[in-house]
Amino acid sequence: MKLHLMIAGLLALLAAPHPTQADWKAGAAKTVITPEKLMWMSGYGSRTKPAEGKLTDLWAKAIVLEADNGQKLCIVSLDLVGIDRVLSHDLKELIYQKSGLKEGQVAFCCSHTHTGPAVRGNLIPMYAFISDASQAGLINDYATLLRTKIPAVVAEAVKDLAPSEVSWGTGTAAFAVNRRNNKEPEVPKLRADGKLVGPVDHSVPVLAVRRDKKLRAVAFGYACHATVLSFFKWSGDYPGFAMMALENEYPDAVALFWAGCGADQNPLPRREVELAQDYGKQLATAVSKVLTGEMKPIKGNATAKYSEIELGFAKIPSKEELETTAAGTVPAEANRAKVLLENWSMRPEWPVDFKYPYPVQVWTLGDGPRWTFLGGEVVVDYSLRIKTELGEGNTWVAGYSNDVMAYVPSERVLKEGGYEGATSMLYYALPSPWAPGLEDKIVTEVRKLAGRK
Repeated sequence: MKLHLMIAGLLALLAAPHPTQADWKAGAAKTVITPEKLMWMSGYGSRTKPAEGKLTDLWAKAIVLEADNGQKLCIVSLDLVGIDRVLSHDLKELIYQKSGLKEGQVAFCCSHTHTGPAVRGNLIPMYAFISDASQAGLINDYATLLRTKIPAVVAEAVKDLAPSEVSWGTGTAAFAVNRRNNKEPEVPKLRADGKLVGPVDHSVPVLAVRRDKKLRAVAFGYACHATVLSFFKWSGDYPGFAMMALENEYPDAVALFWAGCGADQNPLPRREVELAQDYGKQLATAVSKVLTGEMKPIKGNATAKYSEIELGFAKIPSKEELETTAAGTVPAEANRAKVLLENWSMRPEWPVDFKYPYPVQVWTLGDGPRWTFLGGEVVVDYSLRIKTELGEGNTWVAGYSNDVMAYVPSERVLKEGGYEGATSMLYYALPSPWAPGLEDKIVTEVRKLAGRK
C-alpha cells in the first residue's frame, strides 16, 4: 500500500506543471501630433509655403516592455522627418521625470515622412530664414507640443503595462530600391540573376504583443525612405498607411513603425497617393503574414545600453570662409554658412576641433532579437554589416533614431561622395562631409554595447 502511494505521488509530481519564467509585461498607447495650425513643412529644401491641409493624421506611439528582470524598454515612433539632439535629450529627461525611464531605456524612432512639419533643430536651413515671423512662432509652438504629448503618451503606455505574450518574427517586402544605383524615372535595374542593382535590405522585423490571444501592439521596421509624397498636406506617407491598415485589421492594437537603414533606399515609382497606399498595403501584408504565422516567444532578461561617440569632420571652415559663403548666391550654401556663423557667435570654442556626439543604442530582448538604434540617416551598408557581424537571424538595426543630425554614409558611400556621402550636409548645417573612419567607429561601438569585441 505504501509503495502504491509512493508511486502515485511520484507520478503526480511528474505530471504537475513545472514552473516557467513569468510572462513579460507590455503596454501601448498613441496620441495625435498633427500640427494644430498650417505651419512650415520639412523634408524638401524646395518648400516655399506652409502646409495646405491634411491627408492623414500624424502620430506618436509608444510600446513599453518589462522583462523578467524588471528591465523596462520603451520604443516611441514619431511621424516626423527627424528630431535633433537637444529635443531628444529634453524629451528623455521629461520622460524620466514622469515615468522613471532612463536614457538608454527609451528609443525615439522617426518614420522620416517628408510630409510632416518642420521640427525645431532638425534640418535648420530649410526653415531658419523664412520671412514670415508667425511661421517661426509656430515652429517653436510645435516643439512645445511635442514636449507635452510625447512624455504623456509614454506615461500612458507605462500605465497600460500588463502580463503579455511578446514574440517576434521576420517578413519581407520588396518595394525599396537603392536610389544611388537606380535613377528616376527609370524602371529599377535588375542584375543578370534577377536581383536589384545596388545593396538593399528587404527584411521586415516584427515584434508582437498579445493579451488573451488578442494583438495589443505590433512594432515593425523597413529600410526605405518615406518619400512617396511631396505635396503640401500632412501625411505619414507609406509607413502611415501601413500602420492604418494594420490597426484596421487588428482594431485592439497599436501599430508602430520604425525606419531601418534606408538613407539610400527609395520607393519607386513615387509621387502618387495611390502608390503610397499600395506600398503601405504591401508592408502591412508582410507584417500580417508574420503575425498569422509561427512567431518566436520572448523570455528571459533584457538589457539596455546607450552611448555617444565622437565623429569628426573632413574640414572645419574658417570664419572668413563662412562669411564669404554666407554672402554668396547659392541658397543652400549661404544658409548653412549663416547657421554656422550664428553657432560660432554663441559658442566661440565651437569651430576648434569640433566633433559630433553620435548616439548608439543596443537592446537585447531576452532570448529574442538584439536591437540596434543608430542616429541619423543611415545607409543600408550598416544594416547588412551589423547583421553579418552580430548574427543575421536575430539582429535588428534601426536608423533615424534619437538624433537625426545628418546622413551617415558607410566608408564606401563616403568615398563615392554624392548626396548621401557629401552634399546633404548642407541641409543639416554641418561644416563638411564626415571624416573617414566613421563606419568602423560606429560598428565597433555597436559590438561593444552588444558584448562583442
